[in-house]
Amino acid sequence: MLISPLQQCRKFRFHAIIQFMTAPKERILLVENDPIISDLIARQSLQPLGYRVQVQRSANSAIQEALRISPDLIITNLTLPGLSGKDLLVALTAQGLDIPVIVIAEKGSENDVIQAFRVGANDYLSWPAREAEVVSAVERVLKQVRARKEREQLEKQLNQLNQQLQQRVRELTTIFAIGKAVTSVTDQRLLFEKIVEGAMYITEADMGWLLERQERSKIFNLATGRNLPKSIQGLIGQAWDDGISSLVSVSGESLSLHGEPLKRFKVSSLGEAVLIVPIKVKNEVVGLLTVLRKAAKAFGPGNQALLEAVADYASISMVNARLFRALEERAHHLQHAVEVSRHELQQREAEYQQLRSDLQIQLGSAAETLLNLLVGEDARLNATQKALLRASHEKISQALKELHDASQPRKV
Repeated sequence: MLISPLQQCRKFRFHAIIQFMTAPKERILLVENDPIISDLIARQSLQPLGYRVQVQRSANSAIQEALRISPDLIITNLTLPGLSGKDLLVALTAQGLDIPVIVIAEKGSENDVIQAFRVGANDYLSWPAREAEVVSAVERVLKQVRARKEREQLEKQLNQLNQQLQQRVRELTTIFAIGKAVTSVTDQRLLFEKIVEGAMYITEADMGWLLERQERSKIFNLATGRNLPKSIQGLIGQAWDDGISSLVSVSGESLSLHGEPLKRFKVSSLGEAVLIVPIKVKNEVVGLLTVLRKAAKAFGPGNQALLEAVADYASISMVNARLFRALEERAHHLQHAVEVSRHELQQREAEYQQLRSDLQIQLGSAAETLLNLLVGEDARLNATQKALLRASHEKISQALKELHDASQPRKV
């Protein structure tokens, strides 16, 4: 089930709250040379509440310790021997340490407190103070620290979520482009190149290739490849066995291997992680799409799902190519049949013309013979016979005329 970005943000926030509730209390660095004050603040007030308090007696040692442990809060007395509490604040700023500081000042030292705020203090304790006042000041400052850390954590998680969303957009855009290419690109090899390029992009692979099964055979040809060694790139269009794709062609299921299990196959000479998905047409494996990483970084289920989507487009392109080849063959057969029919018609036309010519000659000879009989002096022909000869002559003449008219080109 897909989770919306808002649900993911709520989930991140919930986990952040749980982590805060179960995590140990913050680390506090107390800079105080008076053991009585140190004991009241550390042992009596803060440690019973779970805070991890570390005591330093001078500003110099406190600076070194702050650099080492990066505490969540510093409590310092303004009147320290050597470097004062204000000097400590200035030193922390100079070192680039963004650590909240509570200063301890005796009553009547308001001017010192104001100066401490000017150089970076976050809060102050007026001494002497009770345990509740110490806890209240610490909680007040740490509440701001916790809120800031929660915001930073949420911003970090939001940035991660944005990166994931951007990655998904790029993946979907790539798959959409492949789908568009399937319907618009007629060059099968160019289309295969786009499919392999898109497959590598969405799976973050270093190289990839596509194998196409020969028709009426179980042999696979290397249709195209990207970032392959020259020795293999030169095999495009020829049969090639990468040593592992045959397993997928038999099982019909996607296969992902990385690290040690991959070393038994010769494809391990190219990289340390491989993902192979079958290209199917009606449950028949007609091709294999493979991506490979040089590092032993396994391909995850998301990579496999995306690559299988790309393989579906490759399947569509192969089906289209087969249909196109079938249509071409059909068109070729039809054109051949038309040519044969045209040739037969030409032969029949030639035979018809020859027959008509022969008939015209024979009819012309018969008409001439009848005419000679009619105009001759032969007294043996009576009137009836001559009438029959004239009628026959007229019919033959009419037939000759019709044959002549049929041989003339028709006017459009």
